[in-house]
Amino acid sequence: MSTANYVIGVDYGTDSVRSVLVDTANGKEISASVFLYPRWQKGLYCKPSINQFRQHPLDYIEGLTHTIKDCLAKAGGAEIAHLVKGISIDTTGSSPVAVDASGTPLALTPGFEENPNAMFVLWKDHTAVKEAAEINDHAKNFPVNYLKYVGGIYSSEWFWSKLLRIFRIDAAVKNSTESWVEHCDWIPFLLTGGNDIATMKRSRCAAGHKALWAEEFDGLPPESFFSSLDPLLADFREKLFVDTYTSDVSAGTLSHEWADKLGLKTDVVIGVGAFDAHMGAVGGQIEPYYLSKVMGTSTCDILVAPNQDLDGKLISGICGQVNGSVIPGMAGLEAGQSAFGDVYAWFKNLISWPLNHLLTESNIIDEATAIALKDELESKIIANLSKQADALDDDDYAELAIDWLNGRRTPDANQELKGAITGLGLGTDAPRFFRALAAATCFGAKAIVDRFKEQGVPVKGIIGIGGVAKKSSYIMQMMADVLEMPIRIHRFEHTCALGAAMFAAVAAGIYPNIEAAMAAMGTGFEKEYTPDIKKQKLYRQHYQAYLGLGRYLEKYNKKDVKPYLS
Repeated sequence: MSTANYVIGVDYGTDSVRSVLVDTANGKEISASVFLYPRWQKGLYCKPSINQFRQHPLDYIEGLTHTIKDCLAKAGGAEIAHLVKGISIDTTGSSPVAVDASGTPLALTPGFEENPNAMFVLWKDHTAVKEAAEINDHAKNFPVNYLKYVGGIYSSEWFWSKLLRIFRIDAAVKNSTESWVEHCDWIPFLLTGGNDIATMKRSRCAAGHKALWAEEFDGLPPESFFSSLDPLLADFREKLFVDTYTSDVSAGTLSHEWADKLGLKTDVVIGVGAFDAHMGAVGGQIEPYYLSKVMGTSTCDILVAPNQDLDGKLISGICGQVNGSVIPGMAGLEAGQSAFGDVYAWFKNLISWPLNHLLTESNIIDEATAIALKDELESKIIANLSKQADALDDDDYAELAIDWLNGRRTPDANQELKGAITGLGLGTDAPRFFRALAAATCFGAKAIVDRFKEQGVPVKGIIGIGGVAKKSSYIMQMMADVLEMPIRIHRFEHTCALGAAMFAAVAAGIYPNIEAAMAAMGTGFEKEYTPDIKKQKLYRQHYQAYLGLGRYLEKYNKKDVKPYLS
């Protein structure tokens, strides 16, 4: 009989969910499966023009079922399934949803099936900008600074802003809402067969970074903070939570229903969930004072430090600092950029307009060929732009961009800010435009590193994980040059899922703590980018220009004047 133990890490991203079956002895990937959310792929329930991005819980349920069953089938079916000891999950965040007393998202209940306000409000949804501004102003009225552990600025991307927005615009949802739940808390609750919202174990990671939970406050801010913000929130705090749990803790075991559905045993331990970047940092073998950058559509930057090093020290303008949010017993600090890969995707879509709108109307080729040609060309755009941008002469570098196409997350959250580009001329072509955008995202990363350093938190190096880190050597080399520090790229393809698998191994009792799991299951690094000293002067000059242009944009944003930049 095999003595092997396996765990499953489930990683919910913006566009898809991926599950990975992992050998706990060495972190080896046995099998993996990815599921694209079908409703999301169709653009349902989203209105990008007003920054509304919602996801239906059925996308999550269908993806969970498909990917786990597919992983098991690829690995050998029932023979492997009985060796699975634990499952842990990570998700985007803050991506909360309104639920009823049973913990069921309202979109899964009669009358709310097609109501976007009854669905998960995705992290990138910025419809609550006004509510975030009110929370920031409101917090100034209290002798205790309840925003102190979220960098002093509350964001429209987070828990309370989104809750208040939904309550204000949808009375039916408000009247049917028993609680407000993060995606990373709901999936473990679902898998364990939870049917009473009061019993849900809430993630320390999600609660501390997005919901204003803090040990110093003995939980959430007081009732008076919320009821005086808006009467719609009166008494709602009591429907939420006091206690939170780190991700090395078990949320329970797999329910009979889900065990039958997935082909697993009911003694499979389900771990408490967390946000993707935090588990990704663990999967990427984070070390104290190394910044783990999960680089995908956005970035989420994670740093851990001994609690005693940060005693009494608060870092302003970041997303949060929470004891145990990444590694239990250590402080987890979060920052990030609201748009990263999304910046490149936006430009690709912009210059692909003829492919998307004219190619199928061609009188020269048939529709099937047109569609195939469109797919082929789109798949090559970013790689070829990167190659040609890399070949450009550094002495001919007039274009300068700001990366705030989806607002600014860190430093100093402001989702109302917009991107810009200057220095355009008749010689500006697509590679030059792309180079400016790529540099802007790297300068945005440097602004985060500089904020940590300015506040007395050293950054010793960068750990790169995620799609952009794995696929774009052009961006990674530029970032190393801009940051003037090395970047190590983690070997594992689905690093966030690996981190979830590590936590599953601890929750299931296979390892005594996450440090032991990281040591045994870490797969190491495949590449390291080192700074090119010849680029140092160029990027230092451009970075100062980037900061200057950013200050200009912020000044006019505060005046509510729309600047004209060519």
